[in-house]
Amino acid sequence: MPRMTRAEQQEHTHERLLEAGRSVLTRRGFLAATVEEIAVEAGYTRGALYKHFGGKEGLLLAILDAHAEAHLRLLSETLDEVTDQEELIAAFVPSGFTDDEDAARWSATTAEFRASVISQPEIAATALAAQRKHEGQIVAMLEKHCARLGIRPALPLPQLVVVLGALGGSLSLRRGVDPDTDVAAILGNVLAVIFPGTKK
Repeated sequence: MPRMTRAEQQEHTHERLLEAGRSVLTRRGFLAATVEEIAVEAGYTRGALYKHFGGKEGLLLAILDAHAEAHLRLLSETLDEVTDQEELIAAFVPSGFTDDEDAARWSATTAEFRASVISQPEIAATALAAQRKHEGQIVAMLEKHCARLGIRPALPLPQLVVVLGALGGSLSLRRGVDPDTDVAAILGNVLAVIFPGTKK
């Protein structure tokens, strides 16, 4: 195989660290995971992680950014296929929501992160800016598709998107400690209220 250019090597290192970060942070949680563990799993030194991300917080923010991009792509594709209110609700209840153990652990990891950065205003502001950007993109999608479908949400869309994010995260955490909770049904019922007329 041809040797990678310096830029390709940097990109390869970046991606390996992201992958290892997601694995270790999901497995260990934000507070327990260490920079050293993540670097070792990726096959690099802790210096590589600091060079690429500035530390554990920066790495987690980068993982969240990657998740947000993937989520937006999938949501956009799904909403393009929606033809009625029931399908709109289904678009916001992920198929793996009830049986994905990693998703529950990742919710706990991100909850730990958000709690820990409250006392770090600069990191908290960066995380909030990224979250607001993501929410704004979802609002724009919903504006387009609610208009197309003739659906009038019960809440202003910016508030609705915040509620959905908070509810989804809380239900995922709940499922982590109480697997018997039917989180998909709860989320679906709440969505049916938010998007009136969804139940026949």
